[in-house]
Amino acid sequence: MTTRDDLRENEVAVTVSPPEDAALRFIGVIRTPFTSRDLCPRQGRLDGPECRLVVQEPWVAGLAGLERFEHADVLYWLHQSRRDLVLQSPKSDGALRGVFALRSPIRPNPIGLSKVRILGIEGAEVVVRGLDCLDGTPLLDIKPDRCAYSPLAPDKPADG
Repeated sequence: MTTRDDLRENEVAVTVSPPEDAALRFIGVIRTPFTSRDLCPRQGRLDGPECRLVVQEPWVAGLAGLERFEHADVLYWLHQSRRDLVLQSPKSDGALRGVFALRSPIRPNPIGLSKVRILGIEGAEVVVRGLDCLDGTPLLDIKPDRCAYSPLAPDKPADG
């Protein structure tokens, strides 16, 4: 897609009401080398370019302990994405698919998710590799990949 309103053959857009306030709080901004959608990779790679998660006050203190982890999941708001397509035709193959069967940035709620490699923390900035979003993308959350406080799945009963 070259502009926000372009549709590919057989794609279907729906009429949507203005979004309701979900009270999301951006905790910072993401700095990447990707200045346009054409330059942005389709998927992030853990050996991709160095990027920075710039966390704003009062959330900087929330980075305490993150240095113990090698990987994290980063959630971000895809602020330049359209939000009205229910069926999409991915550029790679032209087949028609539902929005929830794709990792496309075009979604009803354009939340992006990338697994990143943490390279270091410099004050309020987390240096990472693995992002696939535009420079200036609003940062929603950072979650360590593995956490000692994650609940374990219950044991499955043995087949009788």
